[in-house]
Amino acid sequence: MPMETKKKQPTRIVITGGPGTGKSTIINELQQRGYNVMEEVSREVVREAKAEGIDQLFTVKPLLFSEKLLEGREKQFHEALEKYGNETVFFDRGIPDIAAYMNFLGNKYPDFFIKKGIELQYNHVYITPPWEEIYTTDEERYENFQEAQRIHNKLVNMYTMLNYQLTFIPFGTPEKRADYIIETTKLRNRM
Repeated sequence: MPMETKKKQPTRIVITGGPGTGKSTIINELQQRGYNVMEEVSREVVREAKAEGIDQLFTVKPLLFSEKLLEGREKQFHEALEKYGNETVFFDRGIPDIAAYMNFLGNKYPDFFIKKGIELQYNHVYITPPWEEIYTTDEERYENFQEAQRIHNKLVNMYTMLNYQLTFIPFGTPEKRADYIIETTKLRNRM
């Protein structure tokens, strides 16, 4: 009987953290350097909701917002294999972020949010710590800095609960932060 060959998977790396900590800037830097990236889906969900007349879907209908995020992030998780084969892919936020944000709000949510976080595992998780010096708000980011710190704590708790080992990204320029991720990823992949 022939041996089954296991299809190679991409190395999926999440860059997460509270709002305004430089995640998307790092993702953009990695993309400019030619790395494969999957961009944050929440801003698109927010824009779609605003087009439908819902100003802040996350606070008005948090479960619906979270379901749309889960759908988008699960799609990205699988698209990484289709688009990039067994290459490394960086994600701007991961599936466990959704339950962490729901915990921040204090809202109850169905078990499938946690189950998807267990079922669809990333290889590495980097987290950007709160950084007041660079923190700003905009049309899609409305949390203040103290709320951003609490969200950071919920993210750390969620990923830790799901048995991820977090690597904290030091403060610095986007270029230095991207360099740090690339170097530590190379070291991990050699082990």
